[in-house]
Amino acid sequence: MRGKTALITGSTGGIGKETARGLAALGARVILVGRDPERVRQAVDELRTSGGQAEGVAADVTRRRDVAALAAQVAERCDRLDVLVNNVGASPPRRTLTEDGVEVTFAAHVLAPFTLTRLLLPLLGGRVVNITGGIPGGPIEPDNLQAERRYLGWTFSQYNHTKTMLMAMSLRFAERVAGTGVTVNAAYPGHGHTPMNRSMTAAGFPYLYRPVVPLLRVAAPRLFGDLSKPARSSIHLASSAEVEGVNGAYFSMKCRRVEWPASVLDRGNQDRVWALCESLTRETV
Repeated sequence: MRGKTALITGSTGGIGKETARGLAALGARVILVGRDPERVRQAVDELRTSGGQAEGVAADVTRRRDVAALAAQVAERCDRLDVLVNNVGASPPRRTLTEDGVEVTFAAHVLAPFTLTRLLLPLLGGRVVNITGGIPGGPIEPDNLQAERRYLGWTFSQYNHTKTMLMAMSLRFAERVAGTGVTVNAAYPGHGHTPMNRSMTAAGFPYLYRPVVPLLRVAAPRLFGDLSKPARSSIHLASSAEVEGVNGAYFSMKCRRVEWPASVLDRGNQDRVWALCESLTRETV
């Protein structure tokens, strides 16, 4: 990765920071992105202290104006971007809208990767890695893309729903860039005891899972505390020679290529997610 530049969103903590740490250890110049300027500064200092080439940009990528400003700053700093890791995550306990009127988890997990990737395409000369999470792969509900009908159910959560939509968008994006030298793939990290997960209350879980939340609070630090493990799949897709030229693929937490879920392969679902993203970013892209 020496001589290459990687941009990682949501990288001031959790899996994103471990991904940045791993890529920096391989010699990459990493650009960390987070909402809080102080946390960005601290994360950059931490990576530099351990010998990495790191710099940061403060941006809330759930806001269209911040995504546009981020892309402009990257263009000022870089002649070329070799890796873009769309890692940022959000999981509010109830349906919440951004300042643009977009449902927050859809904005974070689907719209931000869509918009930022499109804005950075003139600079991109390599890999786009989109990070799923939670329990993706369930149905995509065309009339509920922004949780207009329901945000949580007995087993349904908009978090998992949007992570599945991210996969559908990624597969369609891979088709669009085929043959250009840019590749778009998705990585499943597995579970990690991240700052976002630690802050989740029982109200943020589907109803069926809420009784086990106290047990998860006890077990999660022991079972999922090592965040270098869920970062392995994103680091692999961003850096490994084994996946050079691979496009439109889905990789498991064990860094193995696996089948896309049926809901992701559905062309109608891809069409609806893509059309909504285009509609919501018409003035930005």
